Amino acid sequence: MSPQPAGSVRLGISGVSKQYPGCLANDNVSFEAGAGEIVALLGENGAGKSTLVKIAYGLVAPDAGRIEIDGHPAALTSPAAARAAGIGVVFQHFSLFDSLTVLENISLGLDTPAARANLADRIREIGTRYGLSVEPDSIVADLSVGERQRVEIVRVLLQDPSILIFDEPTSVLTPQAIEGLFGTLRQLRDEGRAIVFISHKLDEIMSLCDRVTVLRGGRVVGSVPIGETNTKALAQMMIGHEVPDVAQRRDLAGGPVRLAARGLTMSSQNPHAPGLQNVTLEARGGEILGIAGVAGNGQEDLLAALSGERLAATETAIELEGAPVGRLGPGARRKAGMAFVPGERLGRGAVPPMSLSDNGFLTAHWRLPLVRRGVLSARAGAEFADRVIERFQVATRSRATAAQALSGGNLQRFIVGREVLSEPSVLIVAYPTWGVDVAAVAAIHEALIGLRDAGAAIVLMSEDLDELLALSDRIAVLYSGRMSAPLPIADCGKERLGLLMSGATDAEAAGGASHAA
Repeated sequence: MSPQPAGSVRLGISGVSKQYPGCLANDNVSFEAGAGEIVALLGENGAGKSTLVKIAYGLVAPDAGRIEIDGHPAALTSPAAARAAGIGVVFQHFSLFDSLTVLENISLGLDTPAARANLADRIREIGTRYGLSVEPDSIVADLSVGERQRVEIVRVLLQDPSILIFDEPTSVLTPQAIEGLFGTLRQLRDEGRAIVFISHKLDEIMSLCDRVTVLRGGRVVGSVPIGETNTKALAQMMIGHEVPDVAQRRDLAGGPVRLAARGLTMSSQNPHAPGLQNVTLEARGGEILGIAGVAGNGQEDLLAALSGERLAATETAIELEGAPVGRLGPGARRKAGMAFVPGERLGRGAVPPMSLSDNGFLTAHWRLPLVRRGVLSARAGAEFADRVIERFQVATRSRATAAQALSGGNLQRFIVGREVLSEPSVLIVAYPTWGVDVAAVAAIHEALIGLRDAGAAIVLMSEDLDELLALSDRIAVLYSGRMSAPLPIADCGKERLGLLMSGATDAEAAGGASHAA
């Protein structure tokens, strides 16, 4: 890393534009990140952040504009060229081979044989220096999500970059792991590196970053020091208008048990996942039961078991409205009152090439009169799709639009709306606001609260603790396939939940949180 005086511009992007068919992704974008500075890059989905990062890393060539590194023009024609110029990127989605060791994975990501010399010792040295301890001989499949992220960061730091770009680095971490990561980023900043931090979590940006640049519609709409703004102002810059607050009530009286799992045990189809071990839960009418946990601790198996995609060993392992349904499939459970919002929008939540009208019919016909005498009523299906589009403000030309043509946020609005308007007594919802914009988050949260207030039981699975704390009435934690006892929201602090997500017992987590307080 070449030395630069504090405050000097390390990464300078001037007048960058990139046009795709039907989409101007970047429109005359200028952006700077200085030595010894953490700059947040903020914007909705589709604002142009990903394209800008790809341009800076040599993955995409801009149509116009100029990039400078430490004041000198840089031709970033490939990721190798970007790395050679001093740019390192830690992407949101890890690129690691589970069956290989840490050493083998890191070696694959290095550009030259010389960079692999004494690699195990250098991995340990980097880990010690930056608090990123990881054992080179460990198999990646045996590592936690936080440890896997350390591997990605160590791999980048071995190249001694002067500019580091982190794309949504906290999305799968516990609060304790996030605090550790922030300590590492501050240390890297203090060494004179320029850090670009991409996140949708406004509180994190306010606590970590020195400055924030906001993109909207492919253009820069503002760049301000963090001390001169707040989360409300940033949200308004992102979407162009004020974001309404979603009212929340805390009525813990509780209604009848609408969904229950009793001693649910199930092996996983993923050889690296723990499956489910004696999971017990109850979701009552008029409440949102939040389920927290780091990815890979049995979430997918629990969702499949509750929705009926995988059948339990016995009928009584799962009960819906007091009736055993453990051996019933998804259609029968929907007919009995269940609705389901999966984590994957395209492919599971909606069929990509099918119209919104047809996608609405796919699940809603179990609950609503969309079929008459065994024949689909095109009129009823169209009216239902129109109702979802209007009620949830889905931006689309018409109900005939294919699901794959919608933005992520608008498709998620449609899927959530379809399930809510089917009037279920139980809703299973997984990661409802993953990768959607601020306005869509507010609309989805409002819909979930409205359904709960109408008496439904909602099971909300999310990796976003802020979302769980904002919506849930009780929160349980899934760790290594086992479920903790649910805690009333009044007893759920981030510290305590983070300890539970790391494998602490209820008693240890309660004690640890009290000590931290």
